[in-house]
Amino acid sequence: MKRQTLVLALSLCAMSAALATTYVRTEKDGTKTYSDRPIPGGTPIDVQPAQTYSAPPSGVTQVGSAAQSEQDLLRQADDFRYESCTVTPDNDTTFQNPEAVAITVYTKPPLRNGDVITMTIDGQPAGPPNTMNYTMQPAYRGTHTVGVNVANTNGKNLCTYTSVFHVHQPGLNSPARQSNAPARPPRPNVPRPTPH
Repeated sequence: MKRQTLVLALSLCAMSAALATTYVRTEKDGTKTYSDRPIPGGTPIDVQPAQTYSAPPSGVTQVGSAAQSEQDLLRQADDFRYESCTVTPDNDTTFQNPEAVAITVYTKPPLRNGDVITMTIDGQPAGPPNTMNYTMQPAYRGTHTVGVNVANTNGKNLCTYTSVFHVHQPGLNSPARQSNAPARPPRPNVPRPTPH
């Protein structure tokens, strides 16, 4: 019986929160009777509203928004392009009799982590990937082509640049080479025999 009274009391408490006023009366055996209406010998009591909990927005929304912002970042990364990629020496530069030619790659903005630069000279790799400074030595005579390609980790091309430079080396019969050559000693002046 006491158990039923307790269950009834708890039910009334739950209902009373919605109805606001609850009455209680203590019986002779010490049990309490609760009612949402005035009862003889009962007194009104204040029932505090039940403690409630508001859940944060559903996990699906949070995961969805996190996934959305991740997709936005991936899309931005996918749309990324370098403003420029260039090399020195400048295009169409001419070198006269150099022992070596220094080549440097520049990117704007600076090279991002994960992106790869490939430099070639006359179609051949110039150093390992991400080589940005290379010295061509010896500098052979002729016109040389420097190619630069910047790609992301997926191999997508982000920037390409081609430049040429010229190396002039004087030939053996060149006046420039002859002026640098040591002078030949004069021939001795020997009289020629006269024919008879």
